[in-house]
Amino acid sequence: MATETTPGNRVGPAETSQAPAAGGQLQAGLKNRHLSMIAIGGVIGAGLFVGSGAGVAATGPGILISYALAGLVVVLVMRMLGEMAAADPQSGSFSAYADRALGRWAGFSIGWLYWFFWVVVLGVEATAGATILNHWIPAVPQWAFALAVMAVLTATNLFSVSSYGEFEFWFAGIKVVAIAAFIVVGALAIFGVLPGTHAVGASNLTGHGGFLPHGVGAVFTGMLTVVFAFMGSEIVTLAAGESADPQKAVSKATNSVIWRIGVFYLGSIAIVVTLLPWNSSSVAESPYVAVLKHVGIPGASQVMDVIVLTAVLSCLNSGLYTASRMAFSLGQRGDAPKAFATVSRRGVPRVAILSSVVFGFVAVFFNYTSPGTVFQFLLNSSGAVALFVWLVICFSQLRMRRIHEREDPSRLTVRMWLHPYLTWATIGLISFVVAYMFTDHDGRIQMVLSLAAALVVLAASVVVDRRRRSAAATRTAEALV
Repeated sequence: MATETTPGNRVGPAETSQAPAAGGQLQAGLKNRHLSMIAIGGVIGAGLFVGSGAGVAATGPGILISYALAGLVVVLVMRMLGEMAAADPQSGSFSAYADRALGRWAGFSIGWLYWFFWVVVLGVEATAGATILNHWIPAVPQWAFALAVMAVLTATNLFSVSSYGEFEFWFAGIKVVAIAAFIVVGALAIFGVLPGTHAVGASNLTGHGGFLPHGVGAVFTGMLTVVFAFMGSEIVTLAAGESADPQKAVSKATNSVIWRIGVFYLGSIAIVVTLLPWNSSSVAESPYVAVLKHVGIPGASQVMDVIVLTAVLSCLNSGLYTASRMAFSLGQRGDAPKAFATVSRRGVPRVAILSSVVFGFVAVFFNYTSPGTVFQFLLNSSGAVALFVWLVICFSQLRMRRIHEREDPSRLTVRMWLHPYLTWATIGLISFVVAYMFTDHDGRIQMVLSLAAALVVLAASVVVDRRRRSAAATRTAEALV
């Protein structure tokens, strides 16, 4: 078993009474360049390239405000998470902090909900990647491609954490280059610099019904379609525990989240709604392909397919990594089978990875056999997990700040701005989004089913805690005899 102890997996003050890690520690195999790209690529998902068209169609140019509000929430939440992660890097990140700050029930519940979210994502992304590959090679069935993609990335994650980091470095690199090129080309087209284009100014922002053609309320409707696109920005705080200098990695990622969201999301969406009419059918279908076709990029659809496939593989790769590390952390704390906390000689939690993959394959299976029933239920019941995670991070930070200031203030190398006022403001904004989801038909279904899933997991935490207490009482009684 691996014997190297990393800062991200040490047993902190809150864990001394909990189940010890079984079978060694995670390997500190991620380099700074890996973490940098994980941090950058974590906010660029396939949803940006494909799903953003629905938000533009529902909101108009005002979708920029929707992205700005959702981005603001992410920036503030990441600052809070960065404060806790820099002070005490953990493989379970916010789940481990919730465990200490709010109680075992909170760490158990949010950890398993987060794991559930990512194993469902595995099914979504594997199917999306298989669809693109099947379009290129129709002779091979989609399920075979889905199986192959899952198998390759599972093998990558099982080999070593550095192989995951290397794959993600190149996947994220391609996404970053693609977005940067898109913004440059789009900006040149807006100003009429490219051949065959003319300066459009603000005509598409103010015309076609105005900046808010569907009213101010559409901004919040649009926010519901984009808020979940930012899920994944927190991955770097989990990955930091497997690096040589987690505090530095977390600080760097936290400080750069503002420009990452500003450039990649707001910048690219601004290009779309400025260059083309928001109510164009091509924008609703695939906004980035529409822009590439408008500026005369040959094979625009094929180019975007390659970029989307890269984003899909990146998300699948990171989803498998994230789910397995959360399962590992739950196993460390006695909230999952102890086998989840064992690692190979390379410092890889193989049982946690394979267990997550199994449920990922189950999700893929249901996506093919019952896409409109079972799989849709899985999607809806995990749809609001992002909001639950963010709320838990906020409340945990309020408590953890007091704990760190009492125990060792020097560990607070990253601090939340205007604490506690901005923390409470963030809680209020997230709560507003939660409430607003009940006014939207699709949002209401997601929220109800997600709350039901949360209640099931919460009930499970109570049962597990009672069994743990009963076992502890039995051991104590036996020791006294």
